[in-house]
Order: sequence, then C-alpha cells, then structure tokens
Amino acid sequence: MSNKRRSRLELVYDILLSIQNKGGKIKPTHLMYKSNLSHKLLNSYLDELLGKELVRVEDIENRKKKTMSKVIHLTDKGSGFLAEYRRMREFTDAFGL
Repeated sequence: MSNKRRSRLELVYDILLSIQNKGGKIKPTHLMYKSNLSHKLLNSYLDELLGKELVRVEDIENRKKKTMSKVIHLTDKGSGFLAEYRRMREFTDAFGL
C-alpha cells in the first residue's frame, strides 16, 4: 500500500465495500479494523452514511448476556453507490487518470 492518503470518497467506498464483503452486515468494531479507521473517524463517517441512507444500523439483543450490540447493514442505495463508484474508477483508469 502506498503512503498516499485516501480521499473522502475512497474512505466512503472502503467502508461500504467492507460491509458488502461481510455479506452486507458487519459489527462496528470489525468495520473499524477492516476500513482501517479510528473509532472517532469511523463514527463521523457512519453518521454521514446513515444520513444519506447508504447504511442502516440495527440494535441486536443478546438475551444470554443481557446486552445490546449494533450491526451495520448496507442498504440498496449503498450497493448502488458501490456499483457507480466502480464504474467511475474503471472510466478514469481507462484514460490513465
């Protein structure tokens, strides 16, 4: 991996792709490691992605442990973003940009 910092759009793509690669749903901690972001930065991006309806968050109850946990789901709109981003990347790569 190069030392080049990821753009905002690349970060969004990486987050959504990480969710898609886990079958469309992922726990926040796993997403933090998969997308290589700090907790604070991930939460900031998740807030934005929730607002744009690219992801949704579900609270899951563990009855045995009597705890709640969160699962992040990729929405259809989020899947659409991934498909369009891939097309855009193929287009720019074709022109060497």
